[in-house]
Amino acid sequence: MTNTKGKRRGTRYMFSRPFRKHGVVPLATYMRIYKKGDTVDIKGMGAVQKGMPHKCYHGKTGRVYNVTQHAVGIVVNKQGQDSCQEN
Repeated sequence: MTNTKGKRRGTRYMFSRPFRKHGVVPLATYMRIYKKGDTVDIKGMGAVQKGMPHKCYHGKTGRVYNVTQHAVGIVVNKQGQDSCQEN
């Protein structure tokens, strides 16, 4: 088989739902209120494909800088060759 290069390559266990937690996502997940400056952990959920973060951001911690009706903007420190920069 050829080497696949898709967005979700290598995420079989990363985005899978935990044991006995499959199905509908609880409403409390969507009703949570975020404010600017909050510290959040980025974690993709396989049950919801829309708005899923890229796999390189899974498990990273960031700071909320923008809150809209449908999304939350997060600043993440990205490790580079020599230094750490905001992305």
